[in-house]
Amino acid sequence: MSAAKQFTLRFYYQTLTGILGEPRKFFSEYPREVEWKQSLGFLIISSLFFTGASLVCNAHQNIFMMGAILFINAVGMVVITASLGFMVMVLTVGKRASFTKFFSLYAFSTGVTLLVSWIPLFSLFAEPWKWWLVATGMTKGLGFRWTQALLIIGFSIGILILFFWTALSLPLSGGR
Repeated sequence: MSAAKQFTLRFYYQTLTGILGEPRKFFSEYPREVEWKQSLGFLIISSLFFTGASLVCNAHQNIFMMGAILFINAVGMVVITASLGFMVMVLTVGKRASFTKFFSLYAFSTGVTLLVSWIPLFSLFAEPWKWWLVATGMTKGLGFRWTQALLIIGFSIGILILFFWTALSLPLSGGR
């Protein structure tokens, strides 16, 4: 495997500066063959930073448990939202990209926004920014129309909200 397809800190920095500097250009020149190791590595580094910064800024009784929860949530939500988005894409507009490439859009977009999401109230700005980056990646990198990107994002967010709403309404005990 060539070095270009491996995750390195240089790759992380180039991806980060590309998305922060010119996201439309970055996604227009989106690598044709993104490896899952690269996108997952990018997400993990950003998630570790997010977790560490969140723990430093907030007092927690069990710092290791909270760190694990924050990290698993940061990575896990990307897997969940990318999977839902991919499912919606396949069902609505047909399979237009591999899951690896689709996941990479979500990992890169979320990874960038995680760097500021630990700051109180910044998630109010970071969350819409993340979805704008995902939509930009779909349109510039995968060739979707804006309406298709918004449809995929809207339906996947709706499904996610319904899932959590349903899960929260389930009784936690096995009793009557």
